[in-house]
Amino acid sequence: MKNIFIICVMILSYHITEAQNKISGKIVDQDNLPLIGATIFVPDLNKGTVSNANGNYELSNLPNGSIKIQFSFVGYTNHIEAVLLNGENVELNVTLKQAIIDAEEIVITGGYSSTQHENAVKIDVLKLSPLTIKNTPNFAETLTQVAGVDMISKGSGVSKPVIRGLSMNDILILNNGVRFENYQYSSHHPLGIDEFGIEDVEIIKGPASLLYGSDAIGGVINFIKDRPAPVGTIVGDYNMQLFSNTLGLTNNLGIKGASKKLFGGFRIGQKTNADFLQGGGEFAPNSRFKELSIKTNVGFTDKIGTFKLFYDFNNQKLGLVEDEAIDAITERGRDNKILYQELNTHLISSQNKLYLGKFKLDLSSAYQSTELIHFGDLNVFEIQMKLATLTYEAKLHLPSKENSEYIVGFQGFNQTNTNVNNRETKLLPDATTNNYSAFSLLQYTFFKKFKVQTGVRYDIKSISTQAIGLPADPLTYRPALDRSYGSFSGSLGSTYNVSEELLFRINFAAAYRTPNLAELTSNGQHELRYEIGDQNLVPENAYEADLSVHFHKDNYTFDIAGFYNIVNSYIFITPTGDTTVSGIDIFRYKQANSALYGGEAGLHIHPKPAKWLHFKATFSSVIGKQENGDYLPFVPAHKLRFELQTEKEKMLFFHNVFVSLSTSTAFNQNNAAPDETTTKGYTLLDLSVGGNIRVKNQFVSLSVSVNNMLDTKYIDHLSTLKEVNMYNPGRNISLSLRIPFGVTGNSND
Repeated sequence: MKNIFIICVMILSYHITEAQNKISGKIVDQDNLPLIGATIFVPDLNKGTVSNANGNYELSNLPNGSIKIQFSFVGYTNHIEAVLLNGENVELNVTLKQAIIDAEEIVITGGYSSTQHENAVKIDVLKLSPLTIKNTPNFAETLTQVAGVDMISKGSGVSKPVIRGLSMNDILILNNGVRFENYQYSSHHPLGIDEFGIEDVEIIKGPASLLYGSDAIGGVINFIKDRPAPVGTIVGDYNMQLFSNTLGLTNNLGIKGASKKLFGGFRIGQKTNADFLQGGGEFAPNSRFKELSIKTNVGFTDKIGTFKLFYDFNNQKLGLVEDEAIDAITERGRDNKILYQELNTHLISSQNKLYLGKFKLDLSSAYQSTELIHFGDLNVFEIQMKLATLTYEAKLHLPSKENSEYIVGFQGFNQTNTNVNNRETKLLPDATTNNYSAFSLLQYTFFKKFKVQTGVRYDIKSISTQAIGLPADPLTYRPALDRSYGSFSGSLGSTYNVSEELLFRINFAAAYRTPNLAELTSNGQHELRYEIGDQNLVPENAYEADLSVHFHKDNYTFDIAGFYNIVNSYIFITPTGDTTVSGIDIFRYKQANSALYGGEAGLHIHPKPAKWLHFKATFSSVIGKQENGDYLPFVPAHKLRFELQTEKEKMLFFHNVFVSLSTSTAFNQNNAAPDETTTKGYTLLDLSVGGNIRVKNQFVSLSVSVNNMLDTKYIDHLSTLKEVNMYNPGRNISLSLRIPFGVTGNSND
């Protein structure tokens, strides 16, 4: 089979060996003045450049086939061009118009490289820039700026994203397109991805099993690494944040460079935080955490395609806020000595794209290893497990026309969980999981306004475990399991551009999720609770309908979306109301036919008479109910957010100055599940001020922000600190500094 594949690649590649494509042109504004330093980027090739002093640009060594190019410049609308290359030089001149409101981006998480408005599945893009990111020790908190996204948190260091009421293994986390596996099943485990070297985050709200298989039943969050340096340059940046609430320091340093064919980069970062202060000023014992990460990449791009290799290492030490720690830790500190968890994650991935005549082939593979250790008393190991995962994907883009695109593909992963060094607690058994899937996607455009996307997928998955304990001891014995599952999933959606300003989007999706290792086999204390699994759980099956409307003018945008998600055999963990002999609350995995429904709305206004002013408002709502009428646990309250932002091009020696005042309101959450408590609403007030200072030929970014300005005492409904009667973090003053640097070199290899 391997030899046949190689022969096919050689035959297809024969037709492109003589391709010598080049795209060049000039970028100007609406007054026909050249734009200096505009960005030209080809996402499929991970290749870009910038315009020179005359607005001219050039990209060479491009393959035959269809590619999309994004032209962008700060303060101007993005311009996206689709170009068909067949061995000839192309001149492409572009005029960018001044932007009042951010324009759409090219997105990659939806299966196609397309614009946001072209995709039948709505994809939100969160840009991690000083104007948009929330300065906080908790990176997951920045995701909650997207309507419909919340988080389950245990202080500043441990949190998990929630999309429309679904979380943990119902959401798939991608690290630059790679399925991320680091014991995602628990709300007591961290997200595991930091913001270092991340340019933006793409979020699919709703089932995406067609594209990514099991665990994407509730949505996908893709953390996308920053672009390579422009061709012929070496650039870098140093970033630092200081946080008053946690006495925290976050800093990272990165450098990257690119020639015509080669590119690469390196980044190192660290975080250190003391116990956070609750609203009102009391510290939360053992909420301290530390983190170290190292990331590097290297790549090659030529007319045949692009080849990229990435390596990420992440070490996290996270205090466990539980009863024992509260009793044992009486002074605020930052060193993890007792009652903490440590995660060490290595991820190496290869991502390649080959242009083979009229065909385009994506080949990706990754290996990741995560070691999870729970420490009790000083140097006492309570839990030690290692999760090793091999993932791979092949996606073939078939010959397509201007109005169509066809994709077939294969995905798989092989995973092992191993208990290391025979520690006292074996929360999960040794196990092997294998998953193989095949899928096909079709995109077709009618009348240049009506685009249809559809696809189907089939997965085969197996889970086998080893027994734990002896049959003579029914309290600790867990028999070996051998489970196999098979499932179809699919979706049908469309977008209809009524005009350039008005867009309708509708999507129907059938998705599934198989029960995971924790849900099937848990039987032991996990921090503050005793968790019990159920080996008889069956796969979840979801059927969701989404409808959204987008409308924009030069000075305002409006979005509204609604969804109804039927989840048969929905799996969730819930308190039972019982305790163990030692007084530990017992939680049990259950499942029930359920439904989640709600929606989001957003408004962004930039008044024409006041070009310096922005007003944004978002509202999100979700209700989750079981078939018997009981509410589902861990469903967020309705949220309402307002933001007022002013901008000025220059003030004193500052450039691009901004001031942002925002409020976040959570309504009372009275829709509590059985044995779950209701939660009072709250309103938080945040303030941010920032700008750029010119230092020679570079702009240094500086910002100051205050989160929870009024030091409000509140408990979010999704905060697991409720278990120990603690409030969420109080007032936090942060300072953010970004220092870029770079040189222009010779672009020759």
